[in-house]
Amino acid sequence: MTTIAVLGNGRVGSSLATALTRAGHEVTVADRSPGAAPNAARTAQVVINATPGDSSLDRLVALREELRDKILVDVSNATVDGPDGLPADLLYPGSSLAEQLQASLPETRVVKTLNTMLFTVMTAPATLTQAPSAFLSGEDPQAKQTVRELLTDLGWRKEWITDLGGIRTARATEAAILFVPHVIRSTGFTPFALSIAR
Repeated sequence: MTTIAVLGNGRVGSSLATALTRAGHEVTVADRSPGAAPNAARTAQVVINATPGDSSLDRLVALREELRDKILVDVSNATVDGPDGLPADLLYPGSSLAEQLQASLPETRVVKTLNTMLFTVMTAPATLTQAPSAFLSGEDPQAKQTVRELLTDLGWRKEWITDLGGIRTARATEAAILFVPHVIRSTGFTPFALSIAR
């Protein structure tokens, strides 16, 4: 059992919290009430960032002490939205939210994952008609192994998980968010994920 704090109680955070609790982990969800995020992060082994990507950096830098020596799982994408509310551009072109977080929180082990799919797939990957891919980006091998095990608890088969390497590789998966609005406009708001076919 892992003690996990989920920062963000929207659709992404709530679904991850429910699935990880069902898998036997001790999960706390931090909402926007005063002190909720520091309190949750302080007692957790793993912290999941499910806050809106355009404000994640400021929110998490404010938790620098609480995140010291913790694993921070970043599932958010930092984007500039278009008039329809869908992602239109990257907030950190030439970089990524994960890289910004790691640079700002050097004593925290950041791992990027689960950011290349519709949120429903994060906790139910086997519901797709084809095998999806989950990617890992991060500098710490032990942290990535812990996250890999959490993904397994969420239903991800080991052959569906690809370790891309260091945190810099997160800029590639974060850029994939620019596919999303076009896919949604083309096929509707139905579950999908990027997949590496072999």
